[in-house]
Amino acid sequence: MTCATEIETKQEYAKLLVDMLPHVIHTEEENESYTAALERLLAKRDRTAEEGRMVELLTLLIEDFEDKNYSLPPATPRDVVRHLMESNGLRQVDLIDVFGAESTVSEVLSGKRDLAKSHIEKLSLRFNVSPELFFEQYSKSPAPDVYTR
Repeated sequence: MTCATEIETKQEYAKLLVDMLPHVIHTEEENESYTAALERLLAKRDRTAEEGRMVELLTLLIEDFEDKNYSLPPATPRDVVRHLMESNGLRQVDLIDVFGAESTVSEVLSGKRDLAKSHIEKLSLRFNVSPELFFEQYSKSPAPDVYTR
C-alpha cells in the first residue's frame, strides 16, 4: 500500500477540484479529458501534495471507468494455448514435444481434454510464462469460499 501525502493547503486542493470538477466518468470523452489531465500532472517534475492527491483521484476514476468498459473476460487455458501458438506462428505439430502426440494437442484445443500438469509445466517453460496462466479462472459466488466456473 502506498502512503498518501497529506494535503498541505486546502485552498490549493480546492482550486484543483474546482478547475477539474472530478466526478464518476460516464463517457469516453470524459475519460479522454481526465486522462489528458492526469498525464499533464504526471509530467510535472515537482508536484505539490495537492497535485499528488489529484493524481490519485483521477487514477481511481479512470481505472473504474476502464474496468467497467474495457475489461476482457478471463481467457480459458485453451484460449491461452491458442494465442501463444498464433503469436509464435506455431501449428499443432509444433507442440508435439509438449503434448506427446498431435492428437493430444488437437483434443486439448478442441476442449475434449484438459491440460495435464505436465503440459502446463512444459508450456510455461517453452513460452517463458507463469504456469498460473494455464489454470482455469474462477469467479467468486455470493456464498463465501464457494467458487463457480
